[in-house]
Amino acid sequence: MADYLGVPRFAGDMILEGGSIDVNGAGLLLTSEACLLNPNRNPDLNREQIEQRLRDVLGVQKILWLGDGIVGDDTDGHIDDISRFVSADTIVTAVEEDPTDANYPILQENRQRLQLMTDLAGRSLNILTIPMPPPVVYEDQRLPASYANFYIANRVVLLPTYNHANDARAAAVLQRCFPERAIVGIDCTDIIWGLGAWHCLTQQVPL
Repeated sequence: MADYLGVPRFAGDMILEGGSIDVNGAGLLLTSEACLLNPNRNPDLNREQIEQRLRDVLGVQKILWLGDGIVGDDTDGHIDDISRFVSADTIVTAVEEDPTDANYPILQENRQRLQLMTDLAGRSLNILTIPMPPPVVYEDQRLPASYANFYIANRVVLLPTYNHANDARAAAVLQRCFPERAIVGIDCTDIIWGLGAWHCLTQQVPL
């Protein structure tokens, strides 16, 4: 694709899916330990080497690590189902409100980590919460349904929805974050059978 478009291409020398990272455009990169530190990705690289590779390849300066991903995620914890930058200093993070749900402790721990994180100047980040949809199950398999898998376009934000009251709550949070964009909710009840939603379906050229 790079050859076809006539744009420069260089090898990143690591396995790095687009959904495994999120950046703020101001030196910060958000990812998860469950994904990037999984030995099935880059077994020859330790945490420090992965961080340096991300700095070298992407030009970021600080790596922010969350823990585990949500239940049903076949990617070992892609960040785009958990937490997303919506501005240079603000992160929207998914929270499960039902204490009996398996995602509850996972997302609470990630939220606690986020509240301790800072930008390059040492300032605390703004952390906004977005609810989780109810569990979506297909053939006895829980699927990785999450409102965090939204896609930010020039004029709209595509929001995965699941025919639930939390759809409107999630849309309201994103509308406050993107007042000049329309929040367009599209039912992903069937799409999520493929184990991803709009951000997964709109990924860039892989590294």
